Amino acid sequence: MLRIAGLNTHYGASHVLQGVDLEVPEGSIGAVLGRNGVGKSTMMKTVMGLVRPSGGEVELEGHNIFGWAPHRVARAGVAYVPEGRLIFPDLTVVENIKVAERKPAKDWPVDRLFEVFPSLRERQGNRGSQLSGGEQQMLAIARALVSDPKVMLLDEPSQGLAPLVVRELANVIRRMRQEGVTILLVEQNMKLAEAVANRLHVMVKGKVVYSADPERFRDEEAEIRSRYLTV
Repeated sequence: MLRIAGLNTHYGASHVLQGVDLEVPEGSIGAVLGRNGVGKSTMMKTVMGLVRPSGGEVELEGHNIFGWAPHRVARAGVAYVPEGRLIFPDLTVVENIKVAERKPAKDWPVDRLFEVFPSLRERQGNRGSQLSGGEQQMLAIARALVSDPKVMLLDEPSQGLAPLVVRELANVIRRMRQEGVTILLVEQNMKLAEAVANRLHVMVKGKVVYSADPERFRDEEAEIRSRYLTV
């Protein structure tokens, strides 16, 4: 479904992505782990077209989307939930969702989103700034889903959330996969990544240096944590 090969990205003279290779099959969840500053968010922004790549390939369903503008990537079926959520604080819950609805949603209309996120139904008239951190994260996901995406890019969704909310988030991510949404997840929360992903990848200095299924990852977790993930 989503294939990244030899992806390079620069910020000026800084070579951030140095040949990223990654594939997320249709209907699966691929999780990317790594220390801060290794290029995880830059990878997501590059795929989405928010940062211009300097080399490599990005394919969606076998079609080349390398270097496309963000609006073209979105129309091709990719949705992006950025780190920090970036919801509109002065818009209501419904307005935040509707702003991303280019055409009437077929798979994820507002009524269905409220079934998945009942707390948003209860607070649909509230402004974004009046929501808790967990509610804001669910709103950011709902806003992405209303575009009926084939692939969702989730960047650090558990950041700053209480453990109970993280468990709710894990259930939402699993449900999206069950409903056919392919997900590329960037996470610092290893337990969340292990709980939902079909395959886990570790990024170091702009490259994916390790990939495994959850069973193998758990067997090697202590070594991987010590070698790649601890400061």
